[in-house]
Amino acid sequence: MASFYERHILPALLTRACSSPPMMKQRAKIVPLAEGRVLELGIGMGLNLGLYDAAKVESVTGVDPAPELRAIAEAAPRDPRLKVTVADGTAEALPFEDASFDTVVCTFTLCSVHGPAQALSEARRVLKPGGRFLYCEHGLAPDHDVAKWQRRVEPIWKRLAGGCHLTRPIAESIGAAGFRLGRVQTMYVPGTPRIAGWNEWGEALA
Repeated sequence: MASFYERHILPALLTRACSSPPMMKQRAKIVPLAEGRVLELGIGMGLNLGLYDAAKVESVTGVDPAPELRAIAEAAPRDPRLKVTVADGTAEALPFEDASFDTVVCTFTLCSVHGPAQALSEARRVLKPGGRFLYCEHGLAPDHDVAKWQRRVEPIWKRLAGGCHLTRPIAESIGAAGFRLGRVQTMYVPGTPRIAGWNEWGEALA
């Protein structure tokens, strides 16, 4: 059962952090590229819903295990033409048939799933052959000094930030799951602490 902190305090903290202008700018680099039947892993508070191009998207199905966050996502602003379904589920055990989606969107989700390798395997399973995995994630920084602090801070960070990890490699993990990586773009997100600001984004094919 979720604690008082998880039910009432954490959603407000996540909303403030994940909807900051720099973070929304990163989301906007990826989400509008989605097409067809779309699955969003860890839809959370529905921050991406206003960024989808309704002219290119047939439907968006979002999964998230947290009822508090799903309730926020249900009410999140979006194009009224966009067909959205928000479902209970985890990225590691998706309740969908093989080859069900044209696009899987994953933004700032791999940091907090319990099993990133399993989540990526599931994403590949539900994508149609040649389907697109669009991602924008924070993770392990390439700079030694930053990575050292990420490892030091991560234990307490995970407890305060809903299980968020700081040291997971992003593109490396996606490639290891069998995706064909395209160009990987990287940067430290401006206005974000460097321990949480290393960002990798791009497109990979199933």
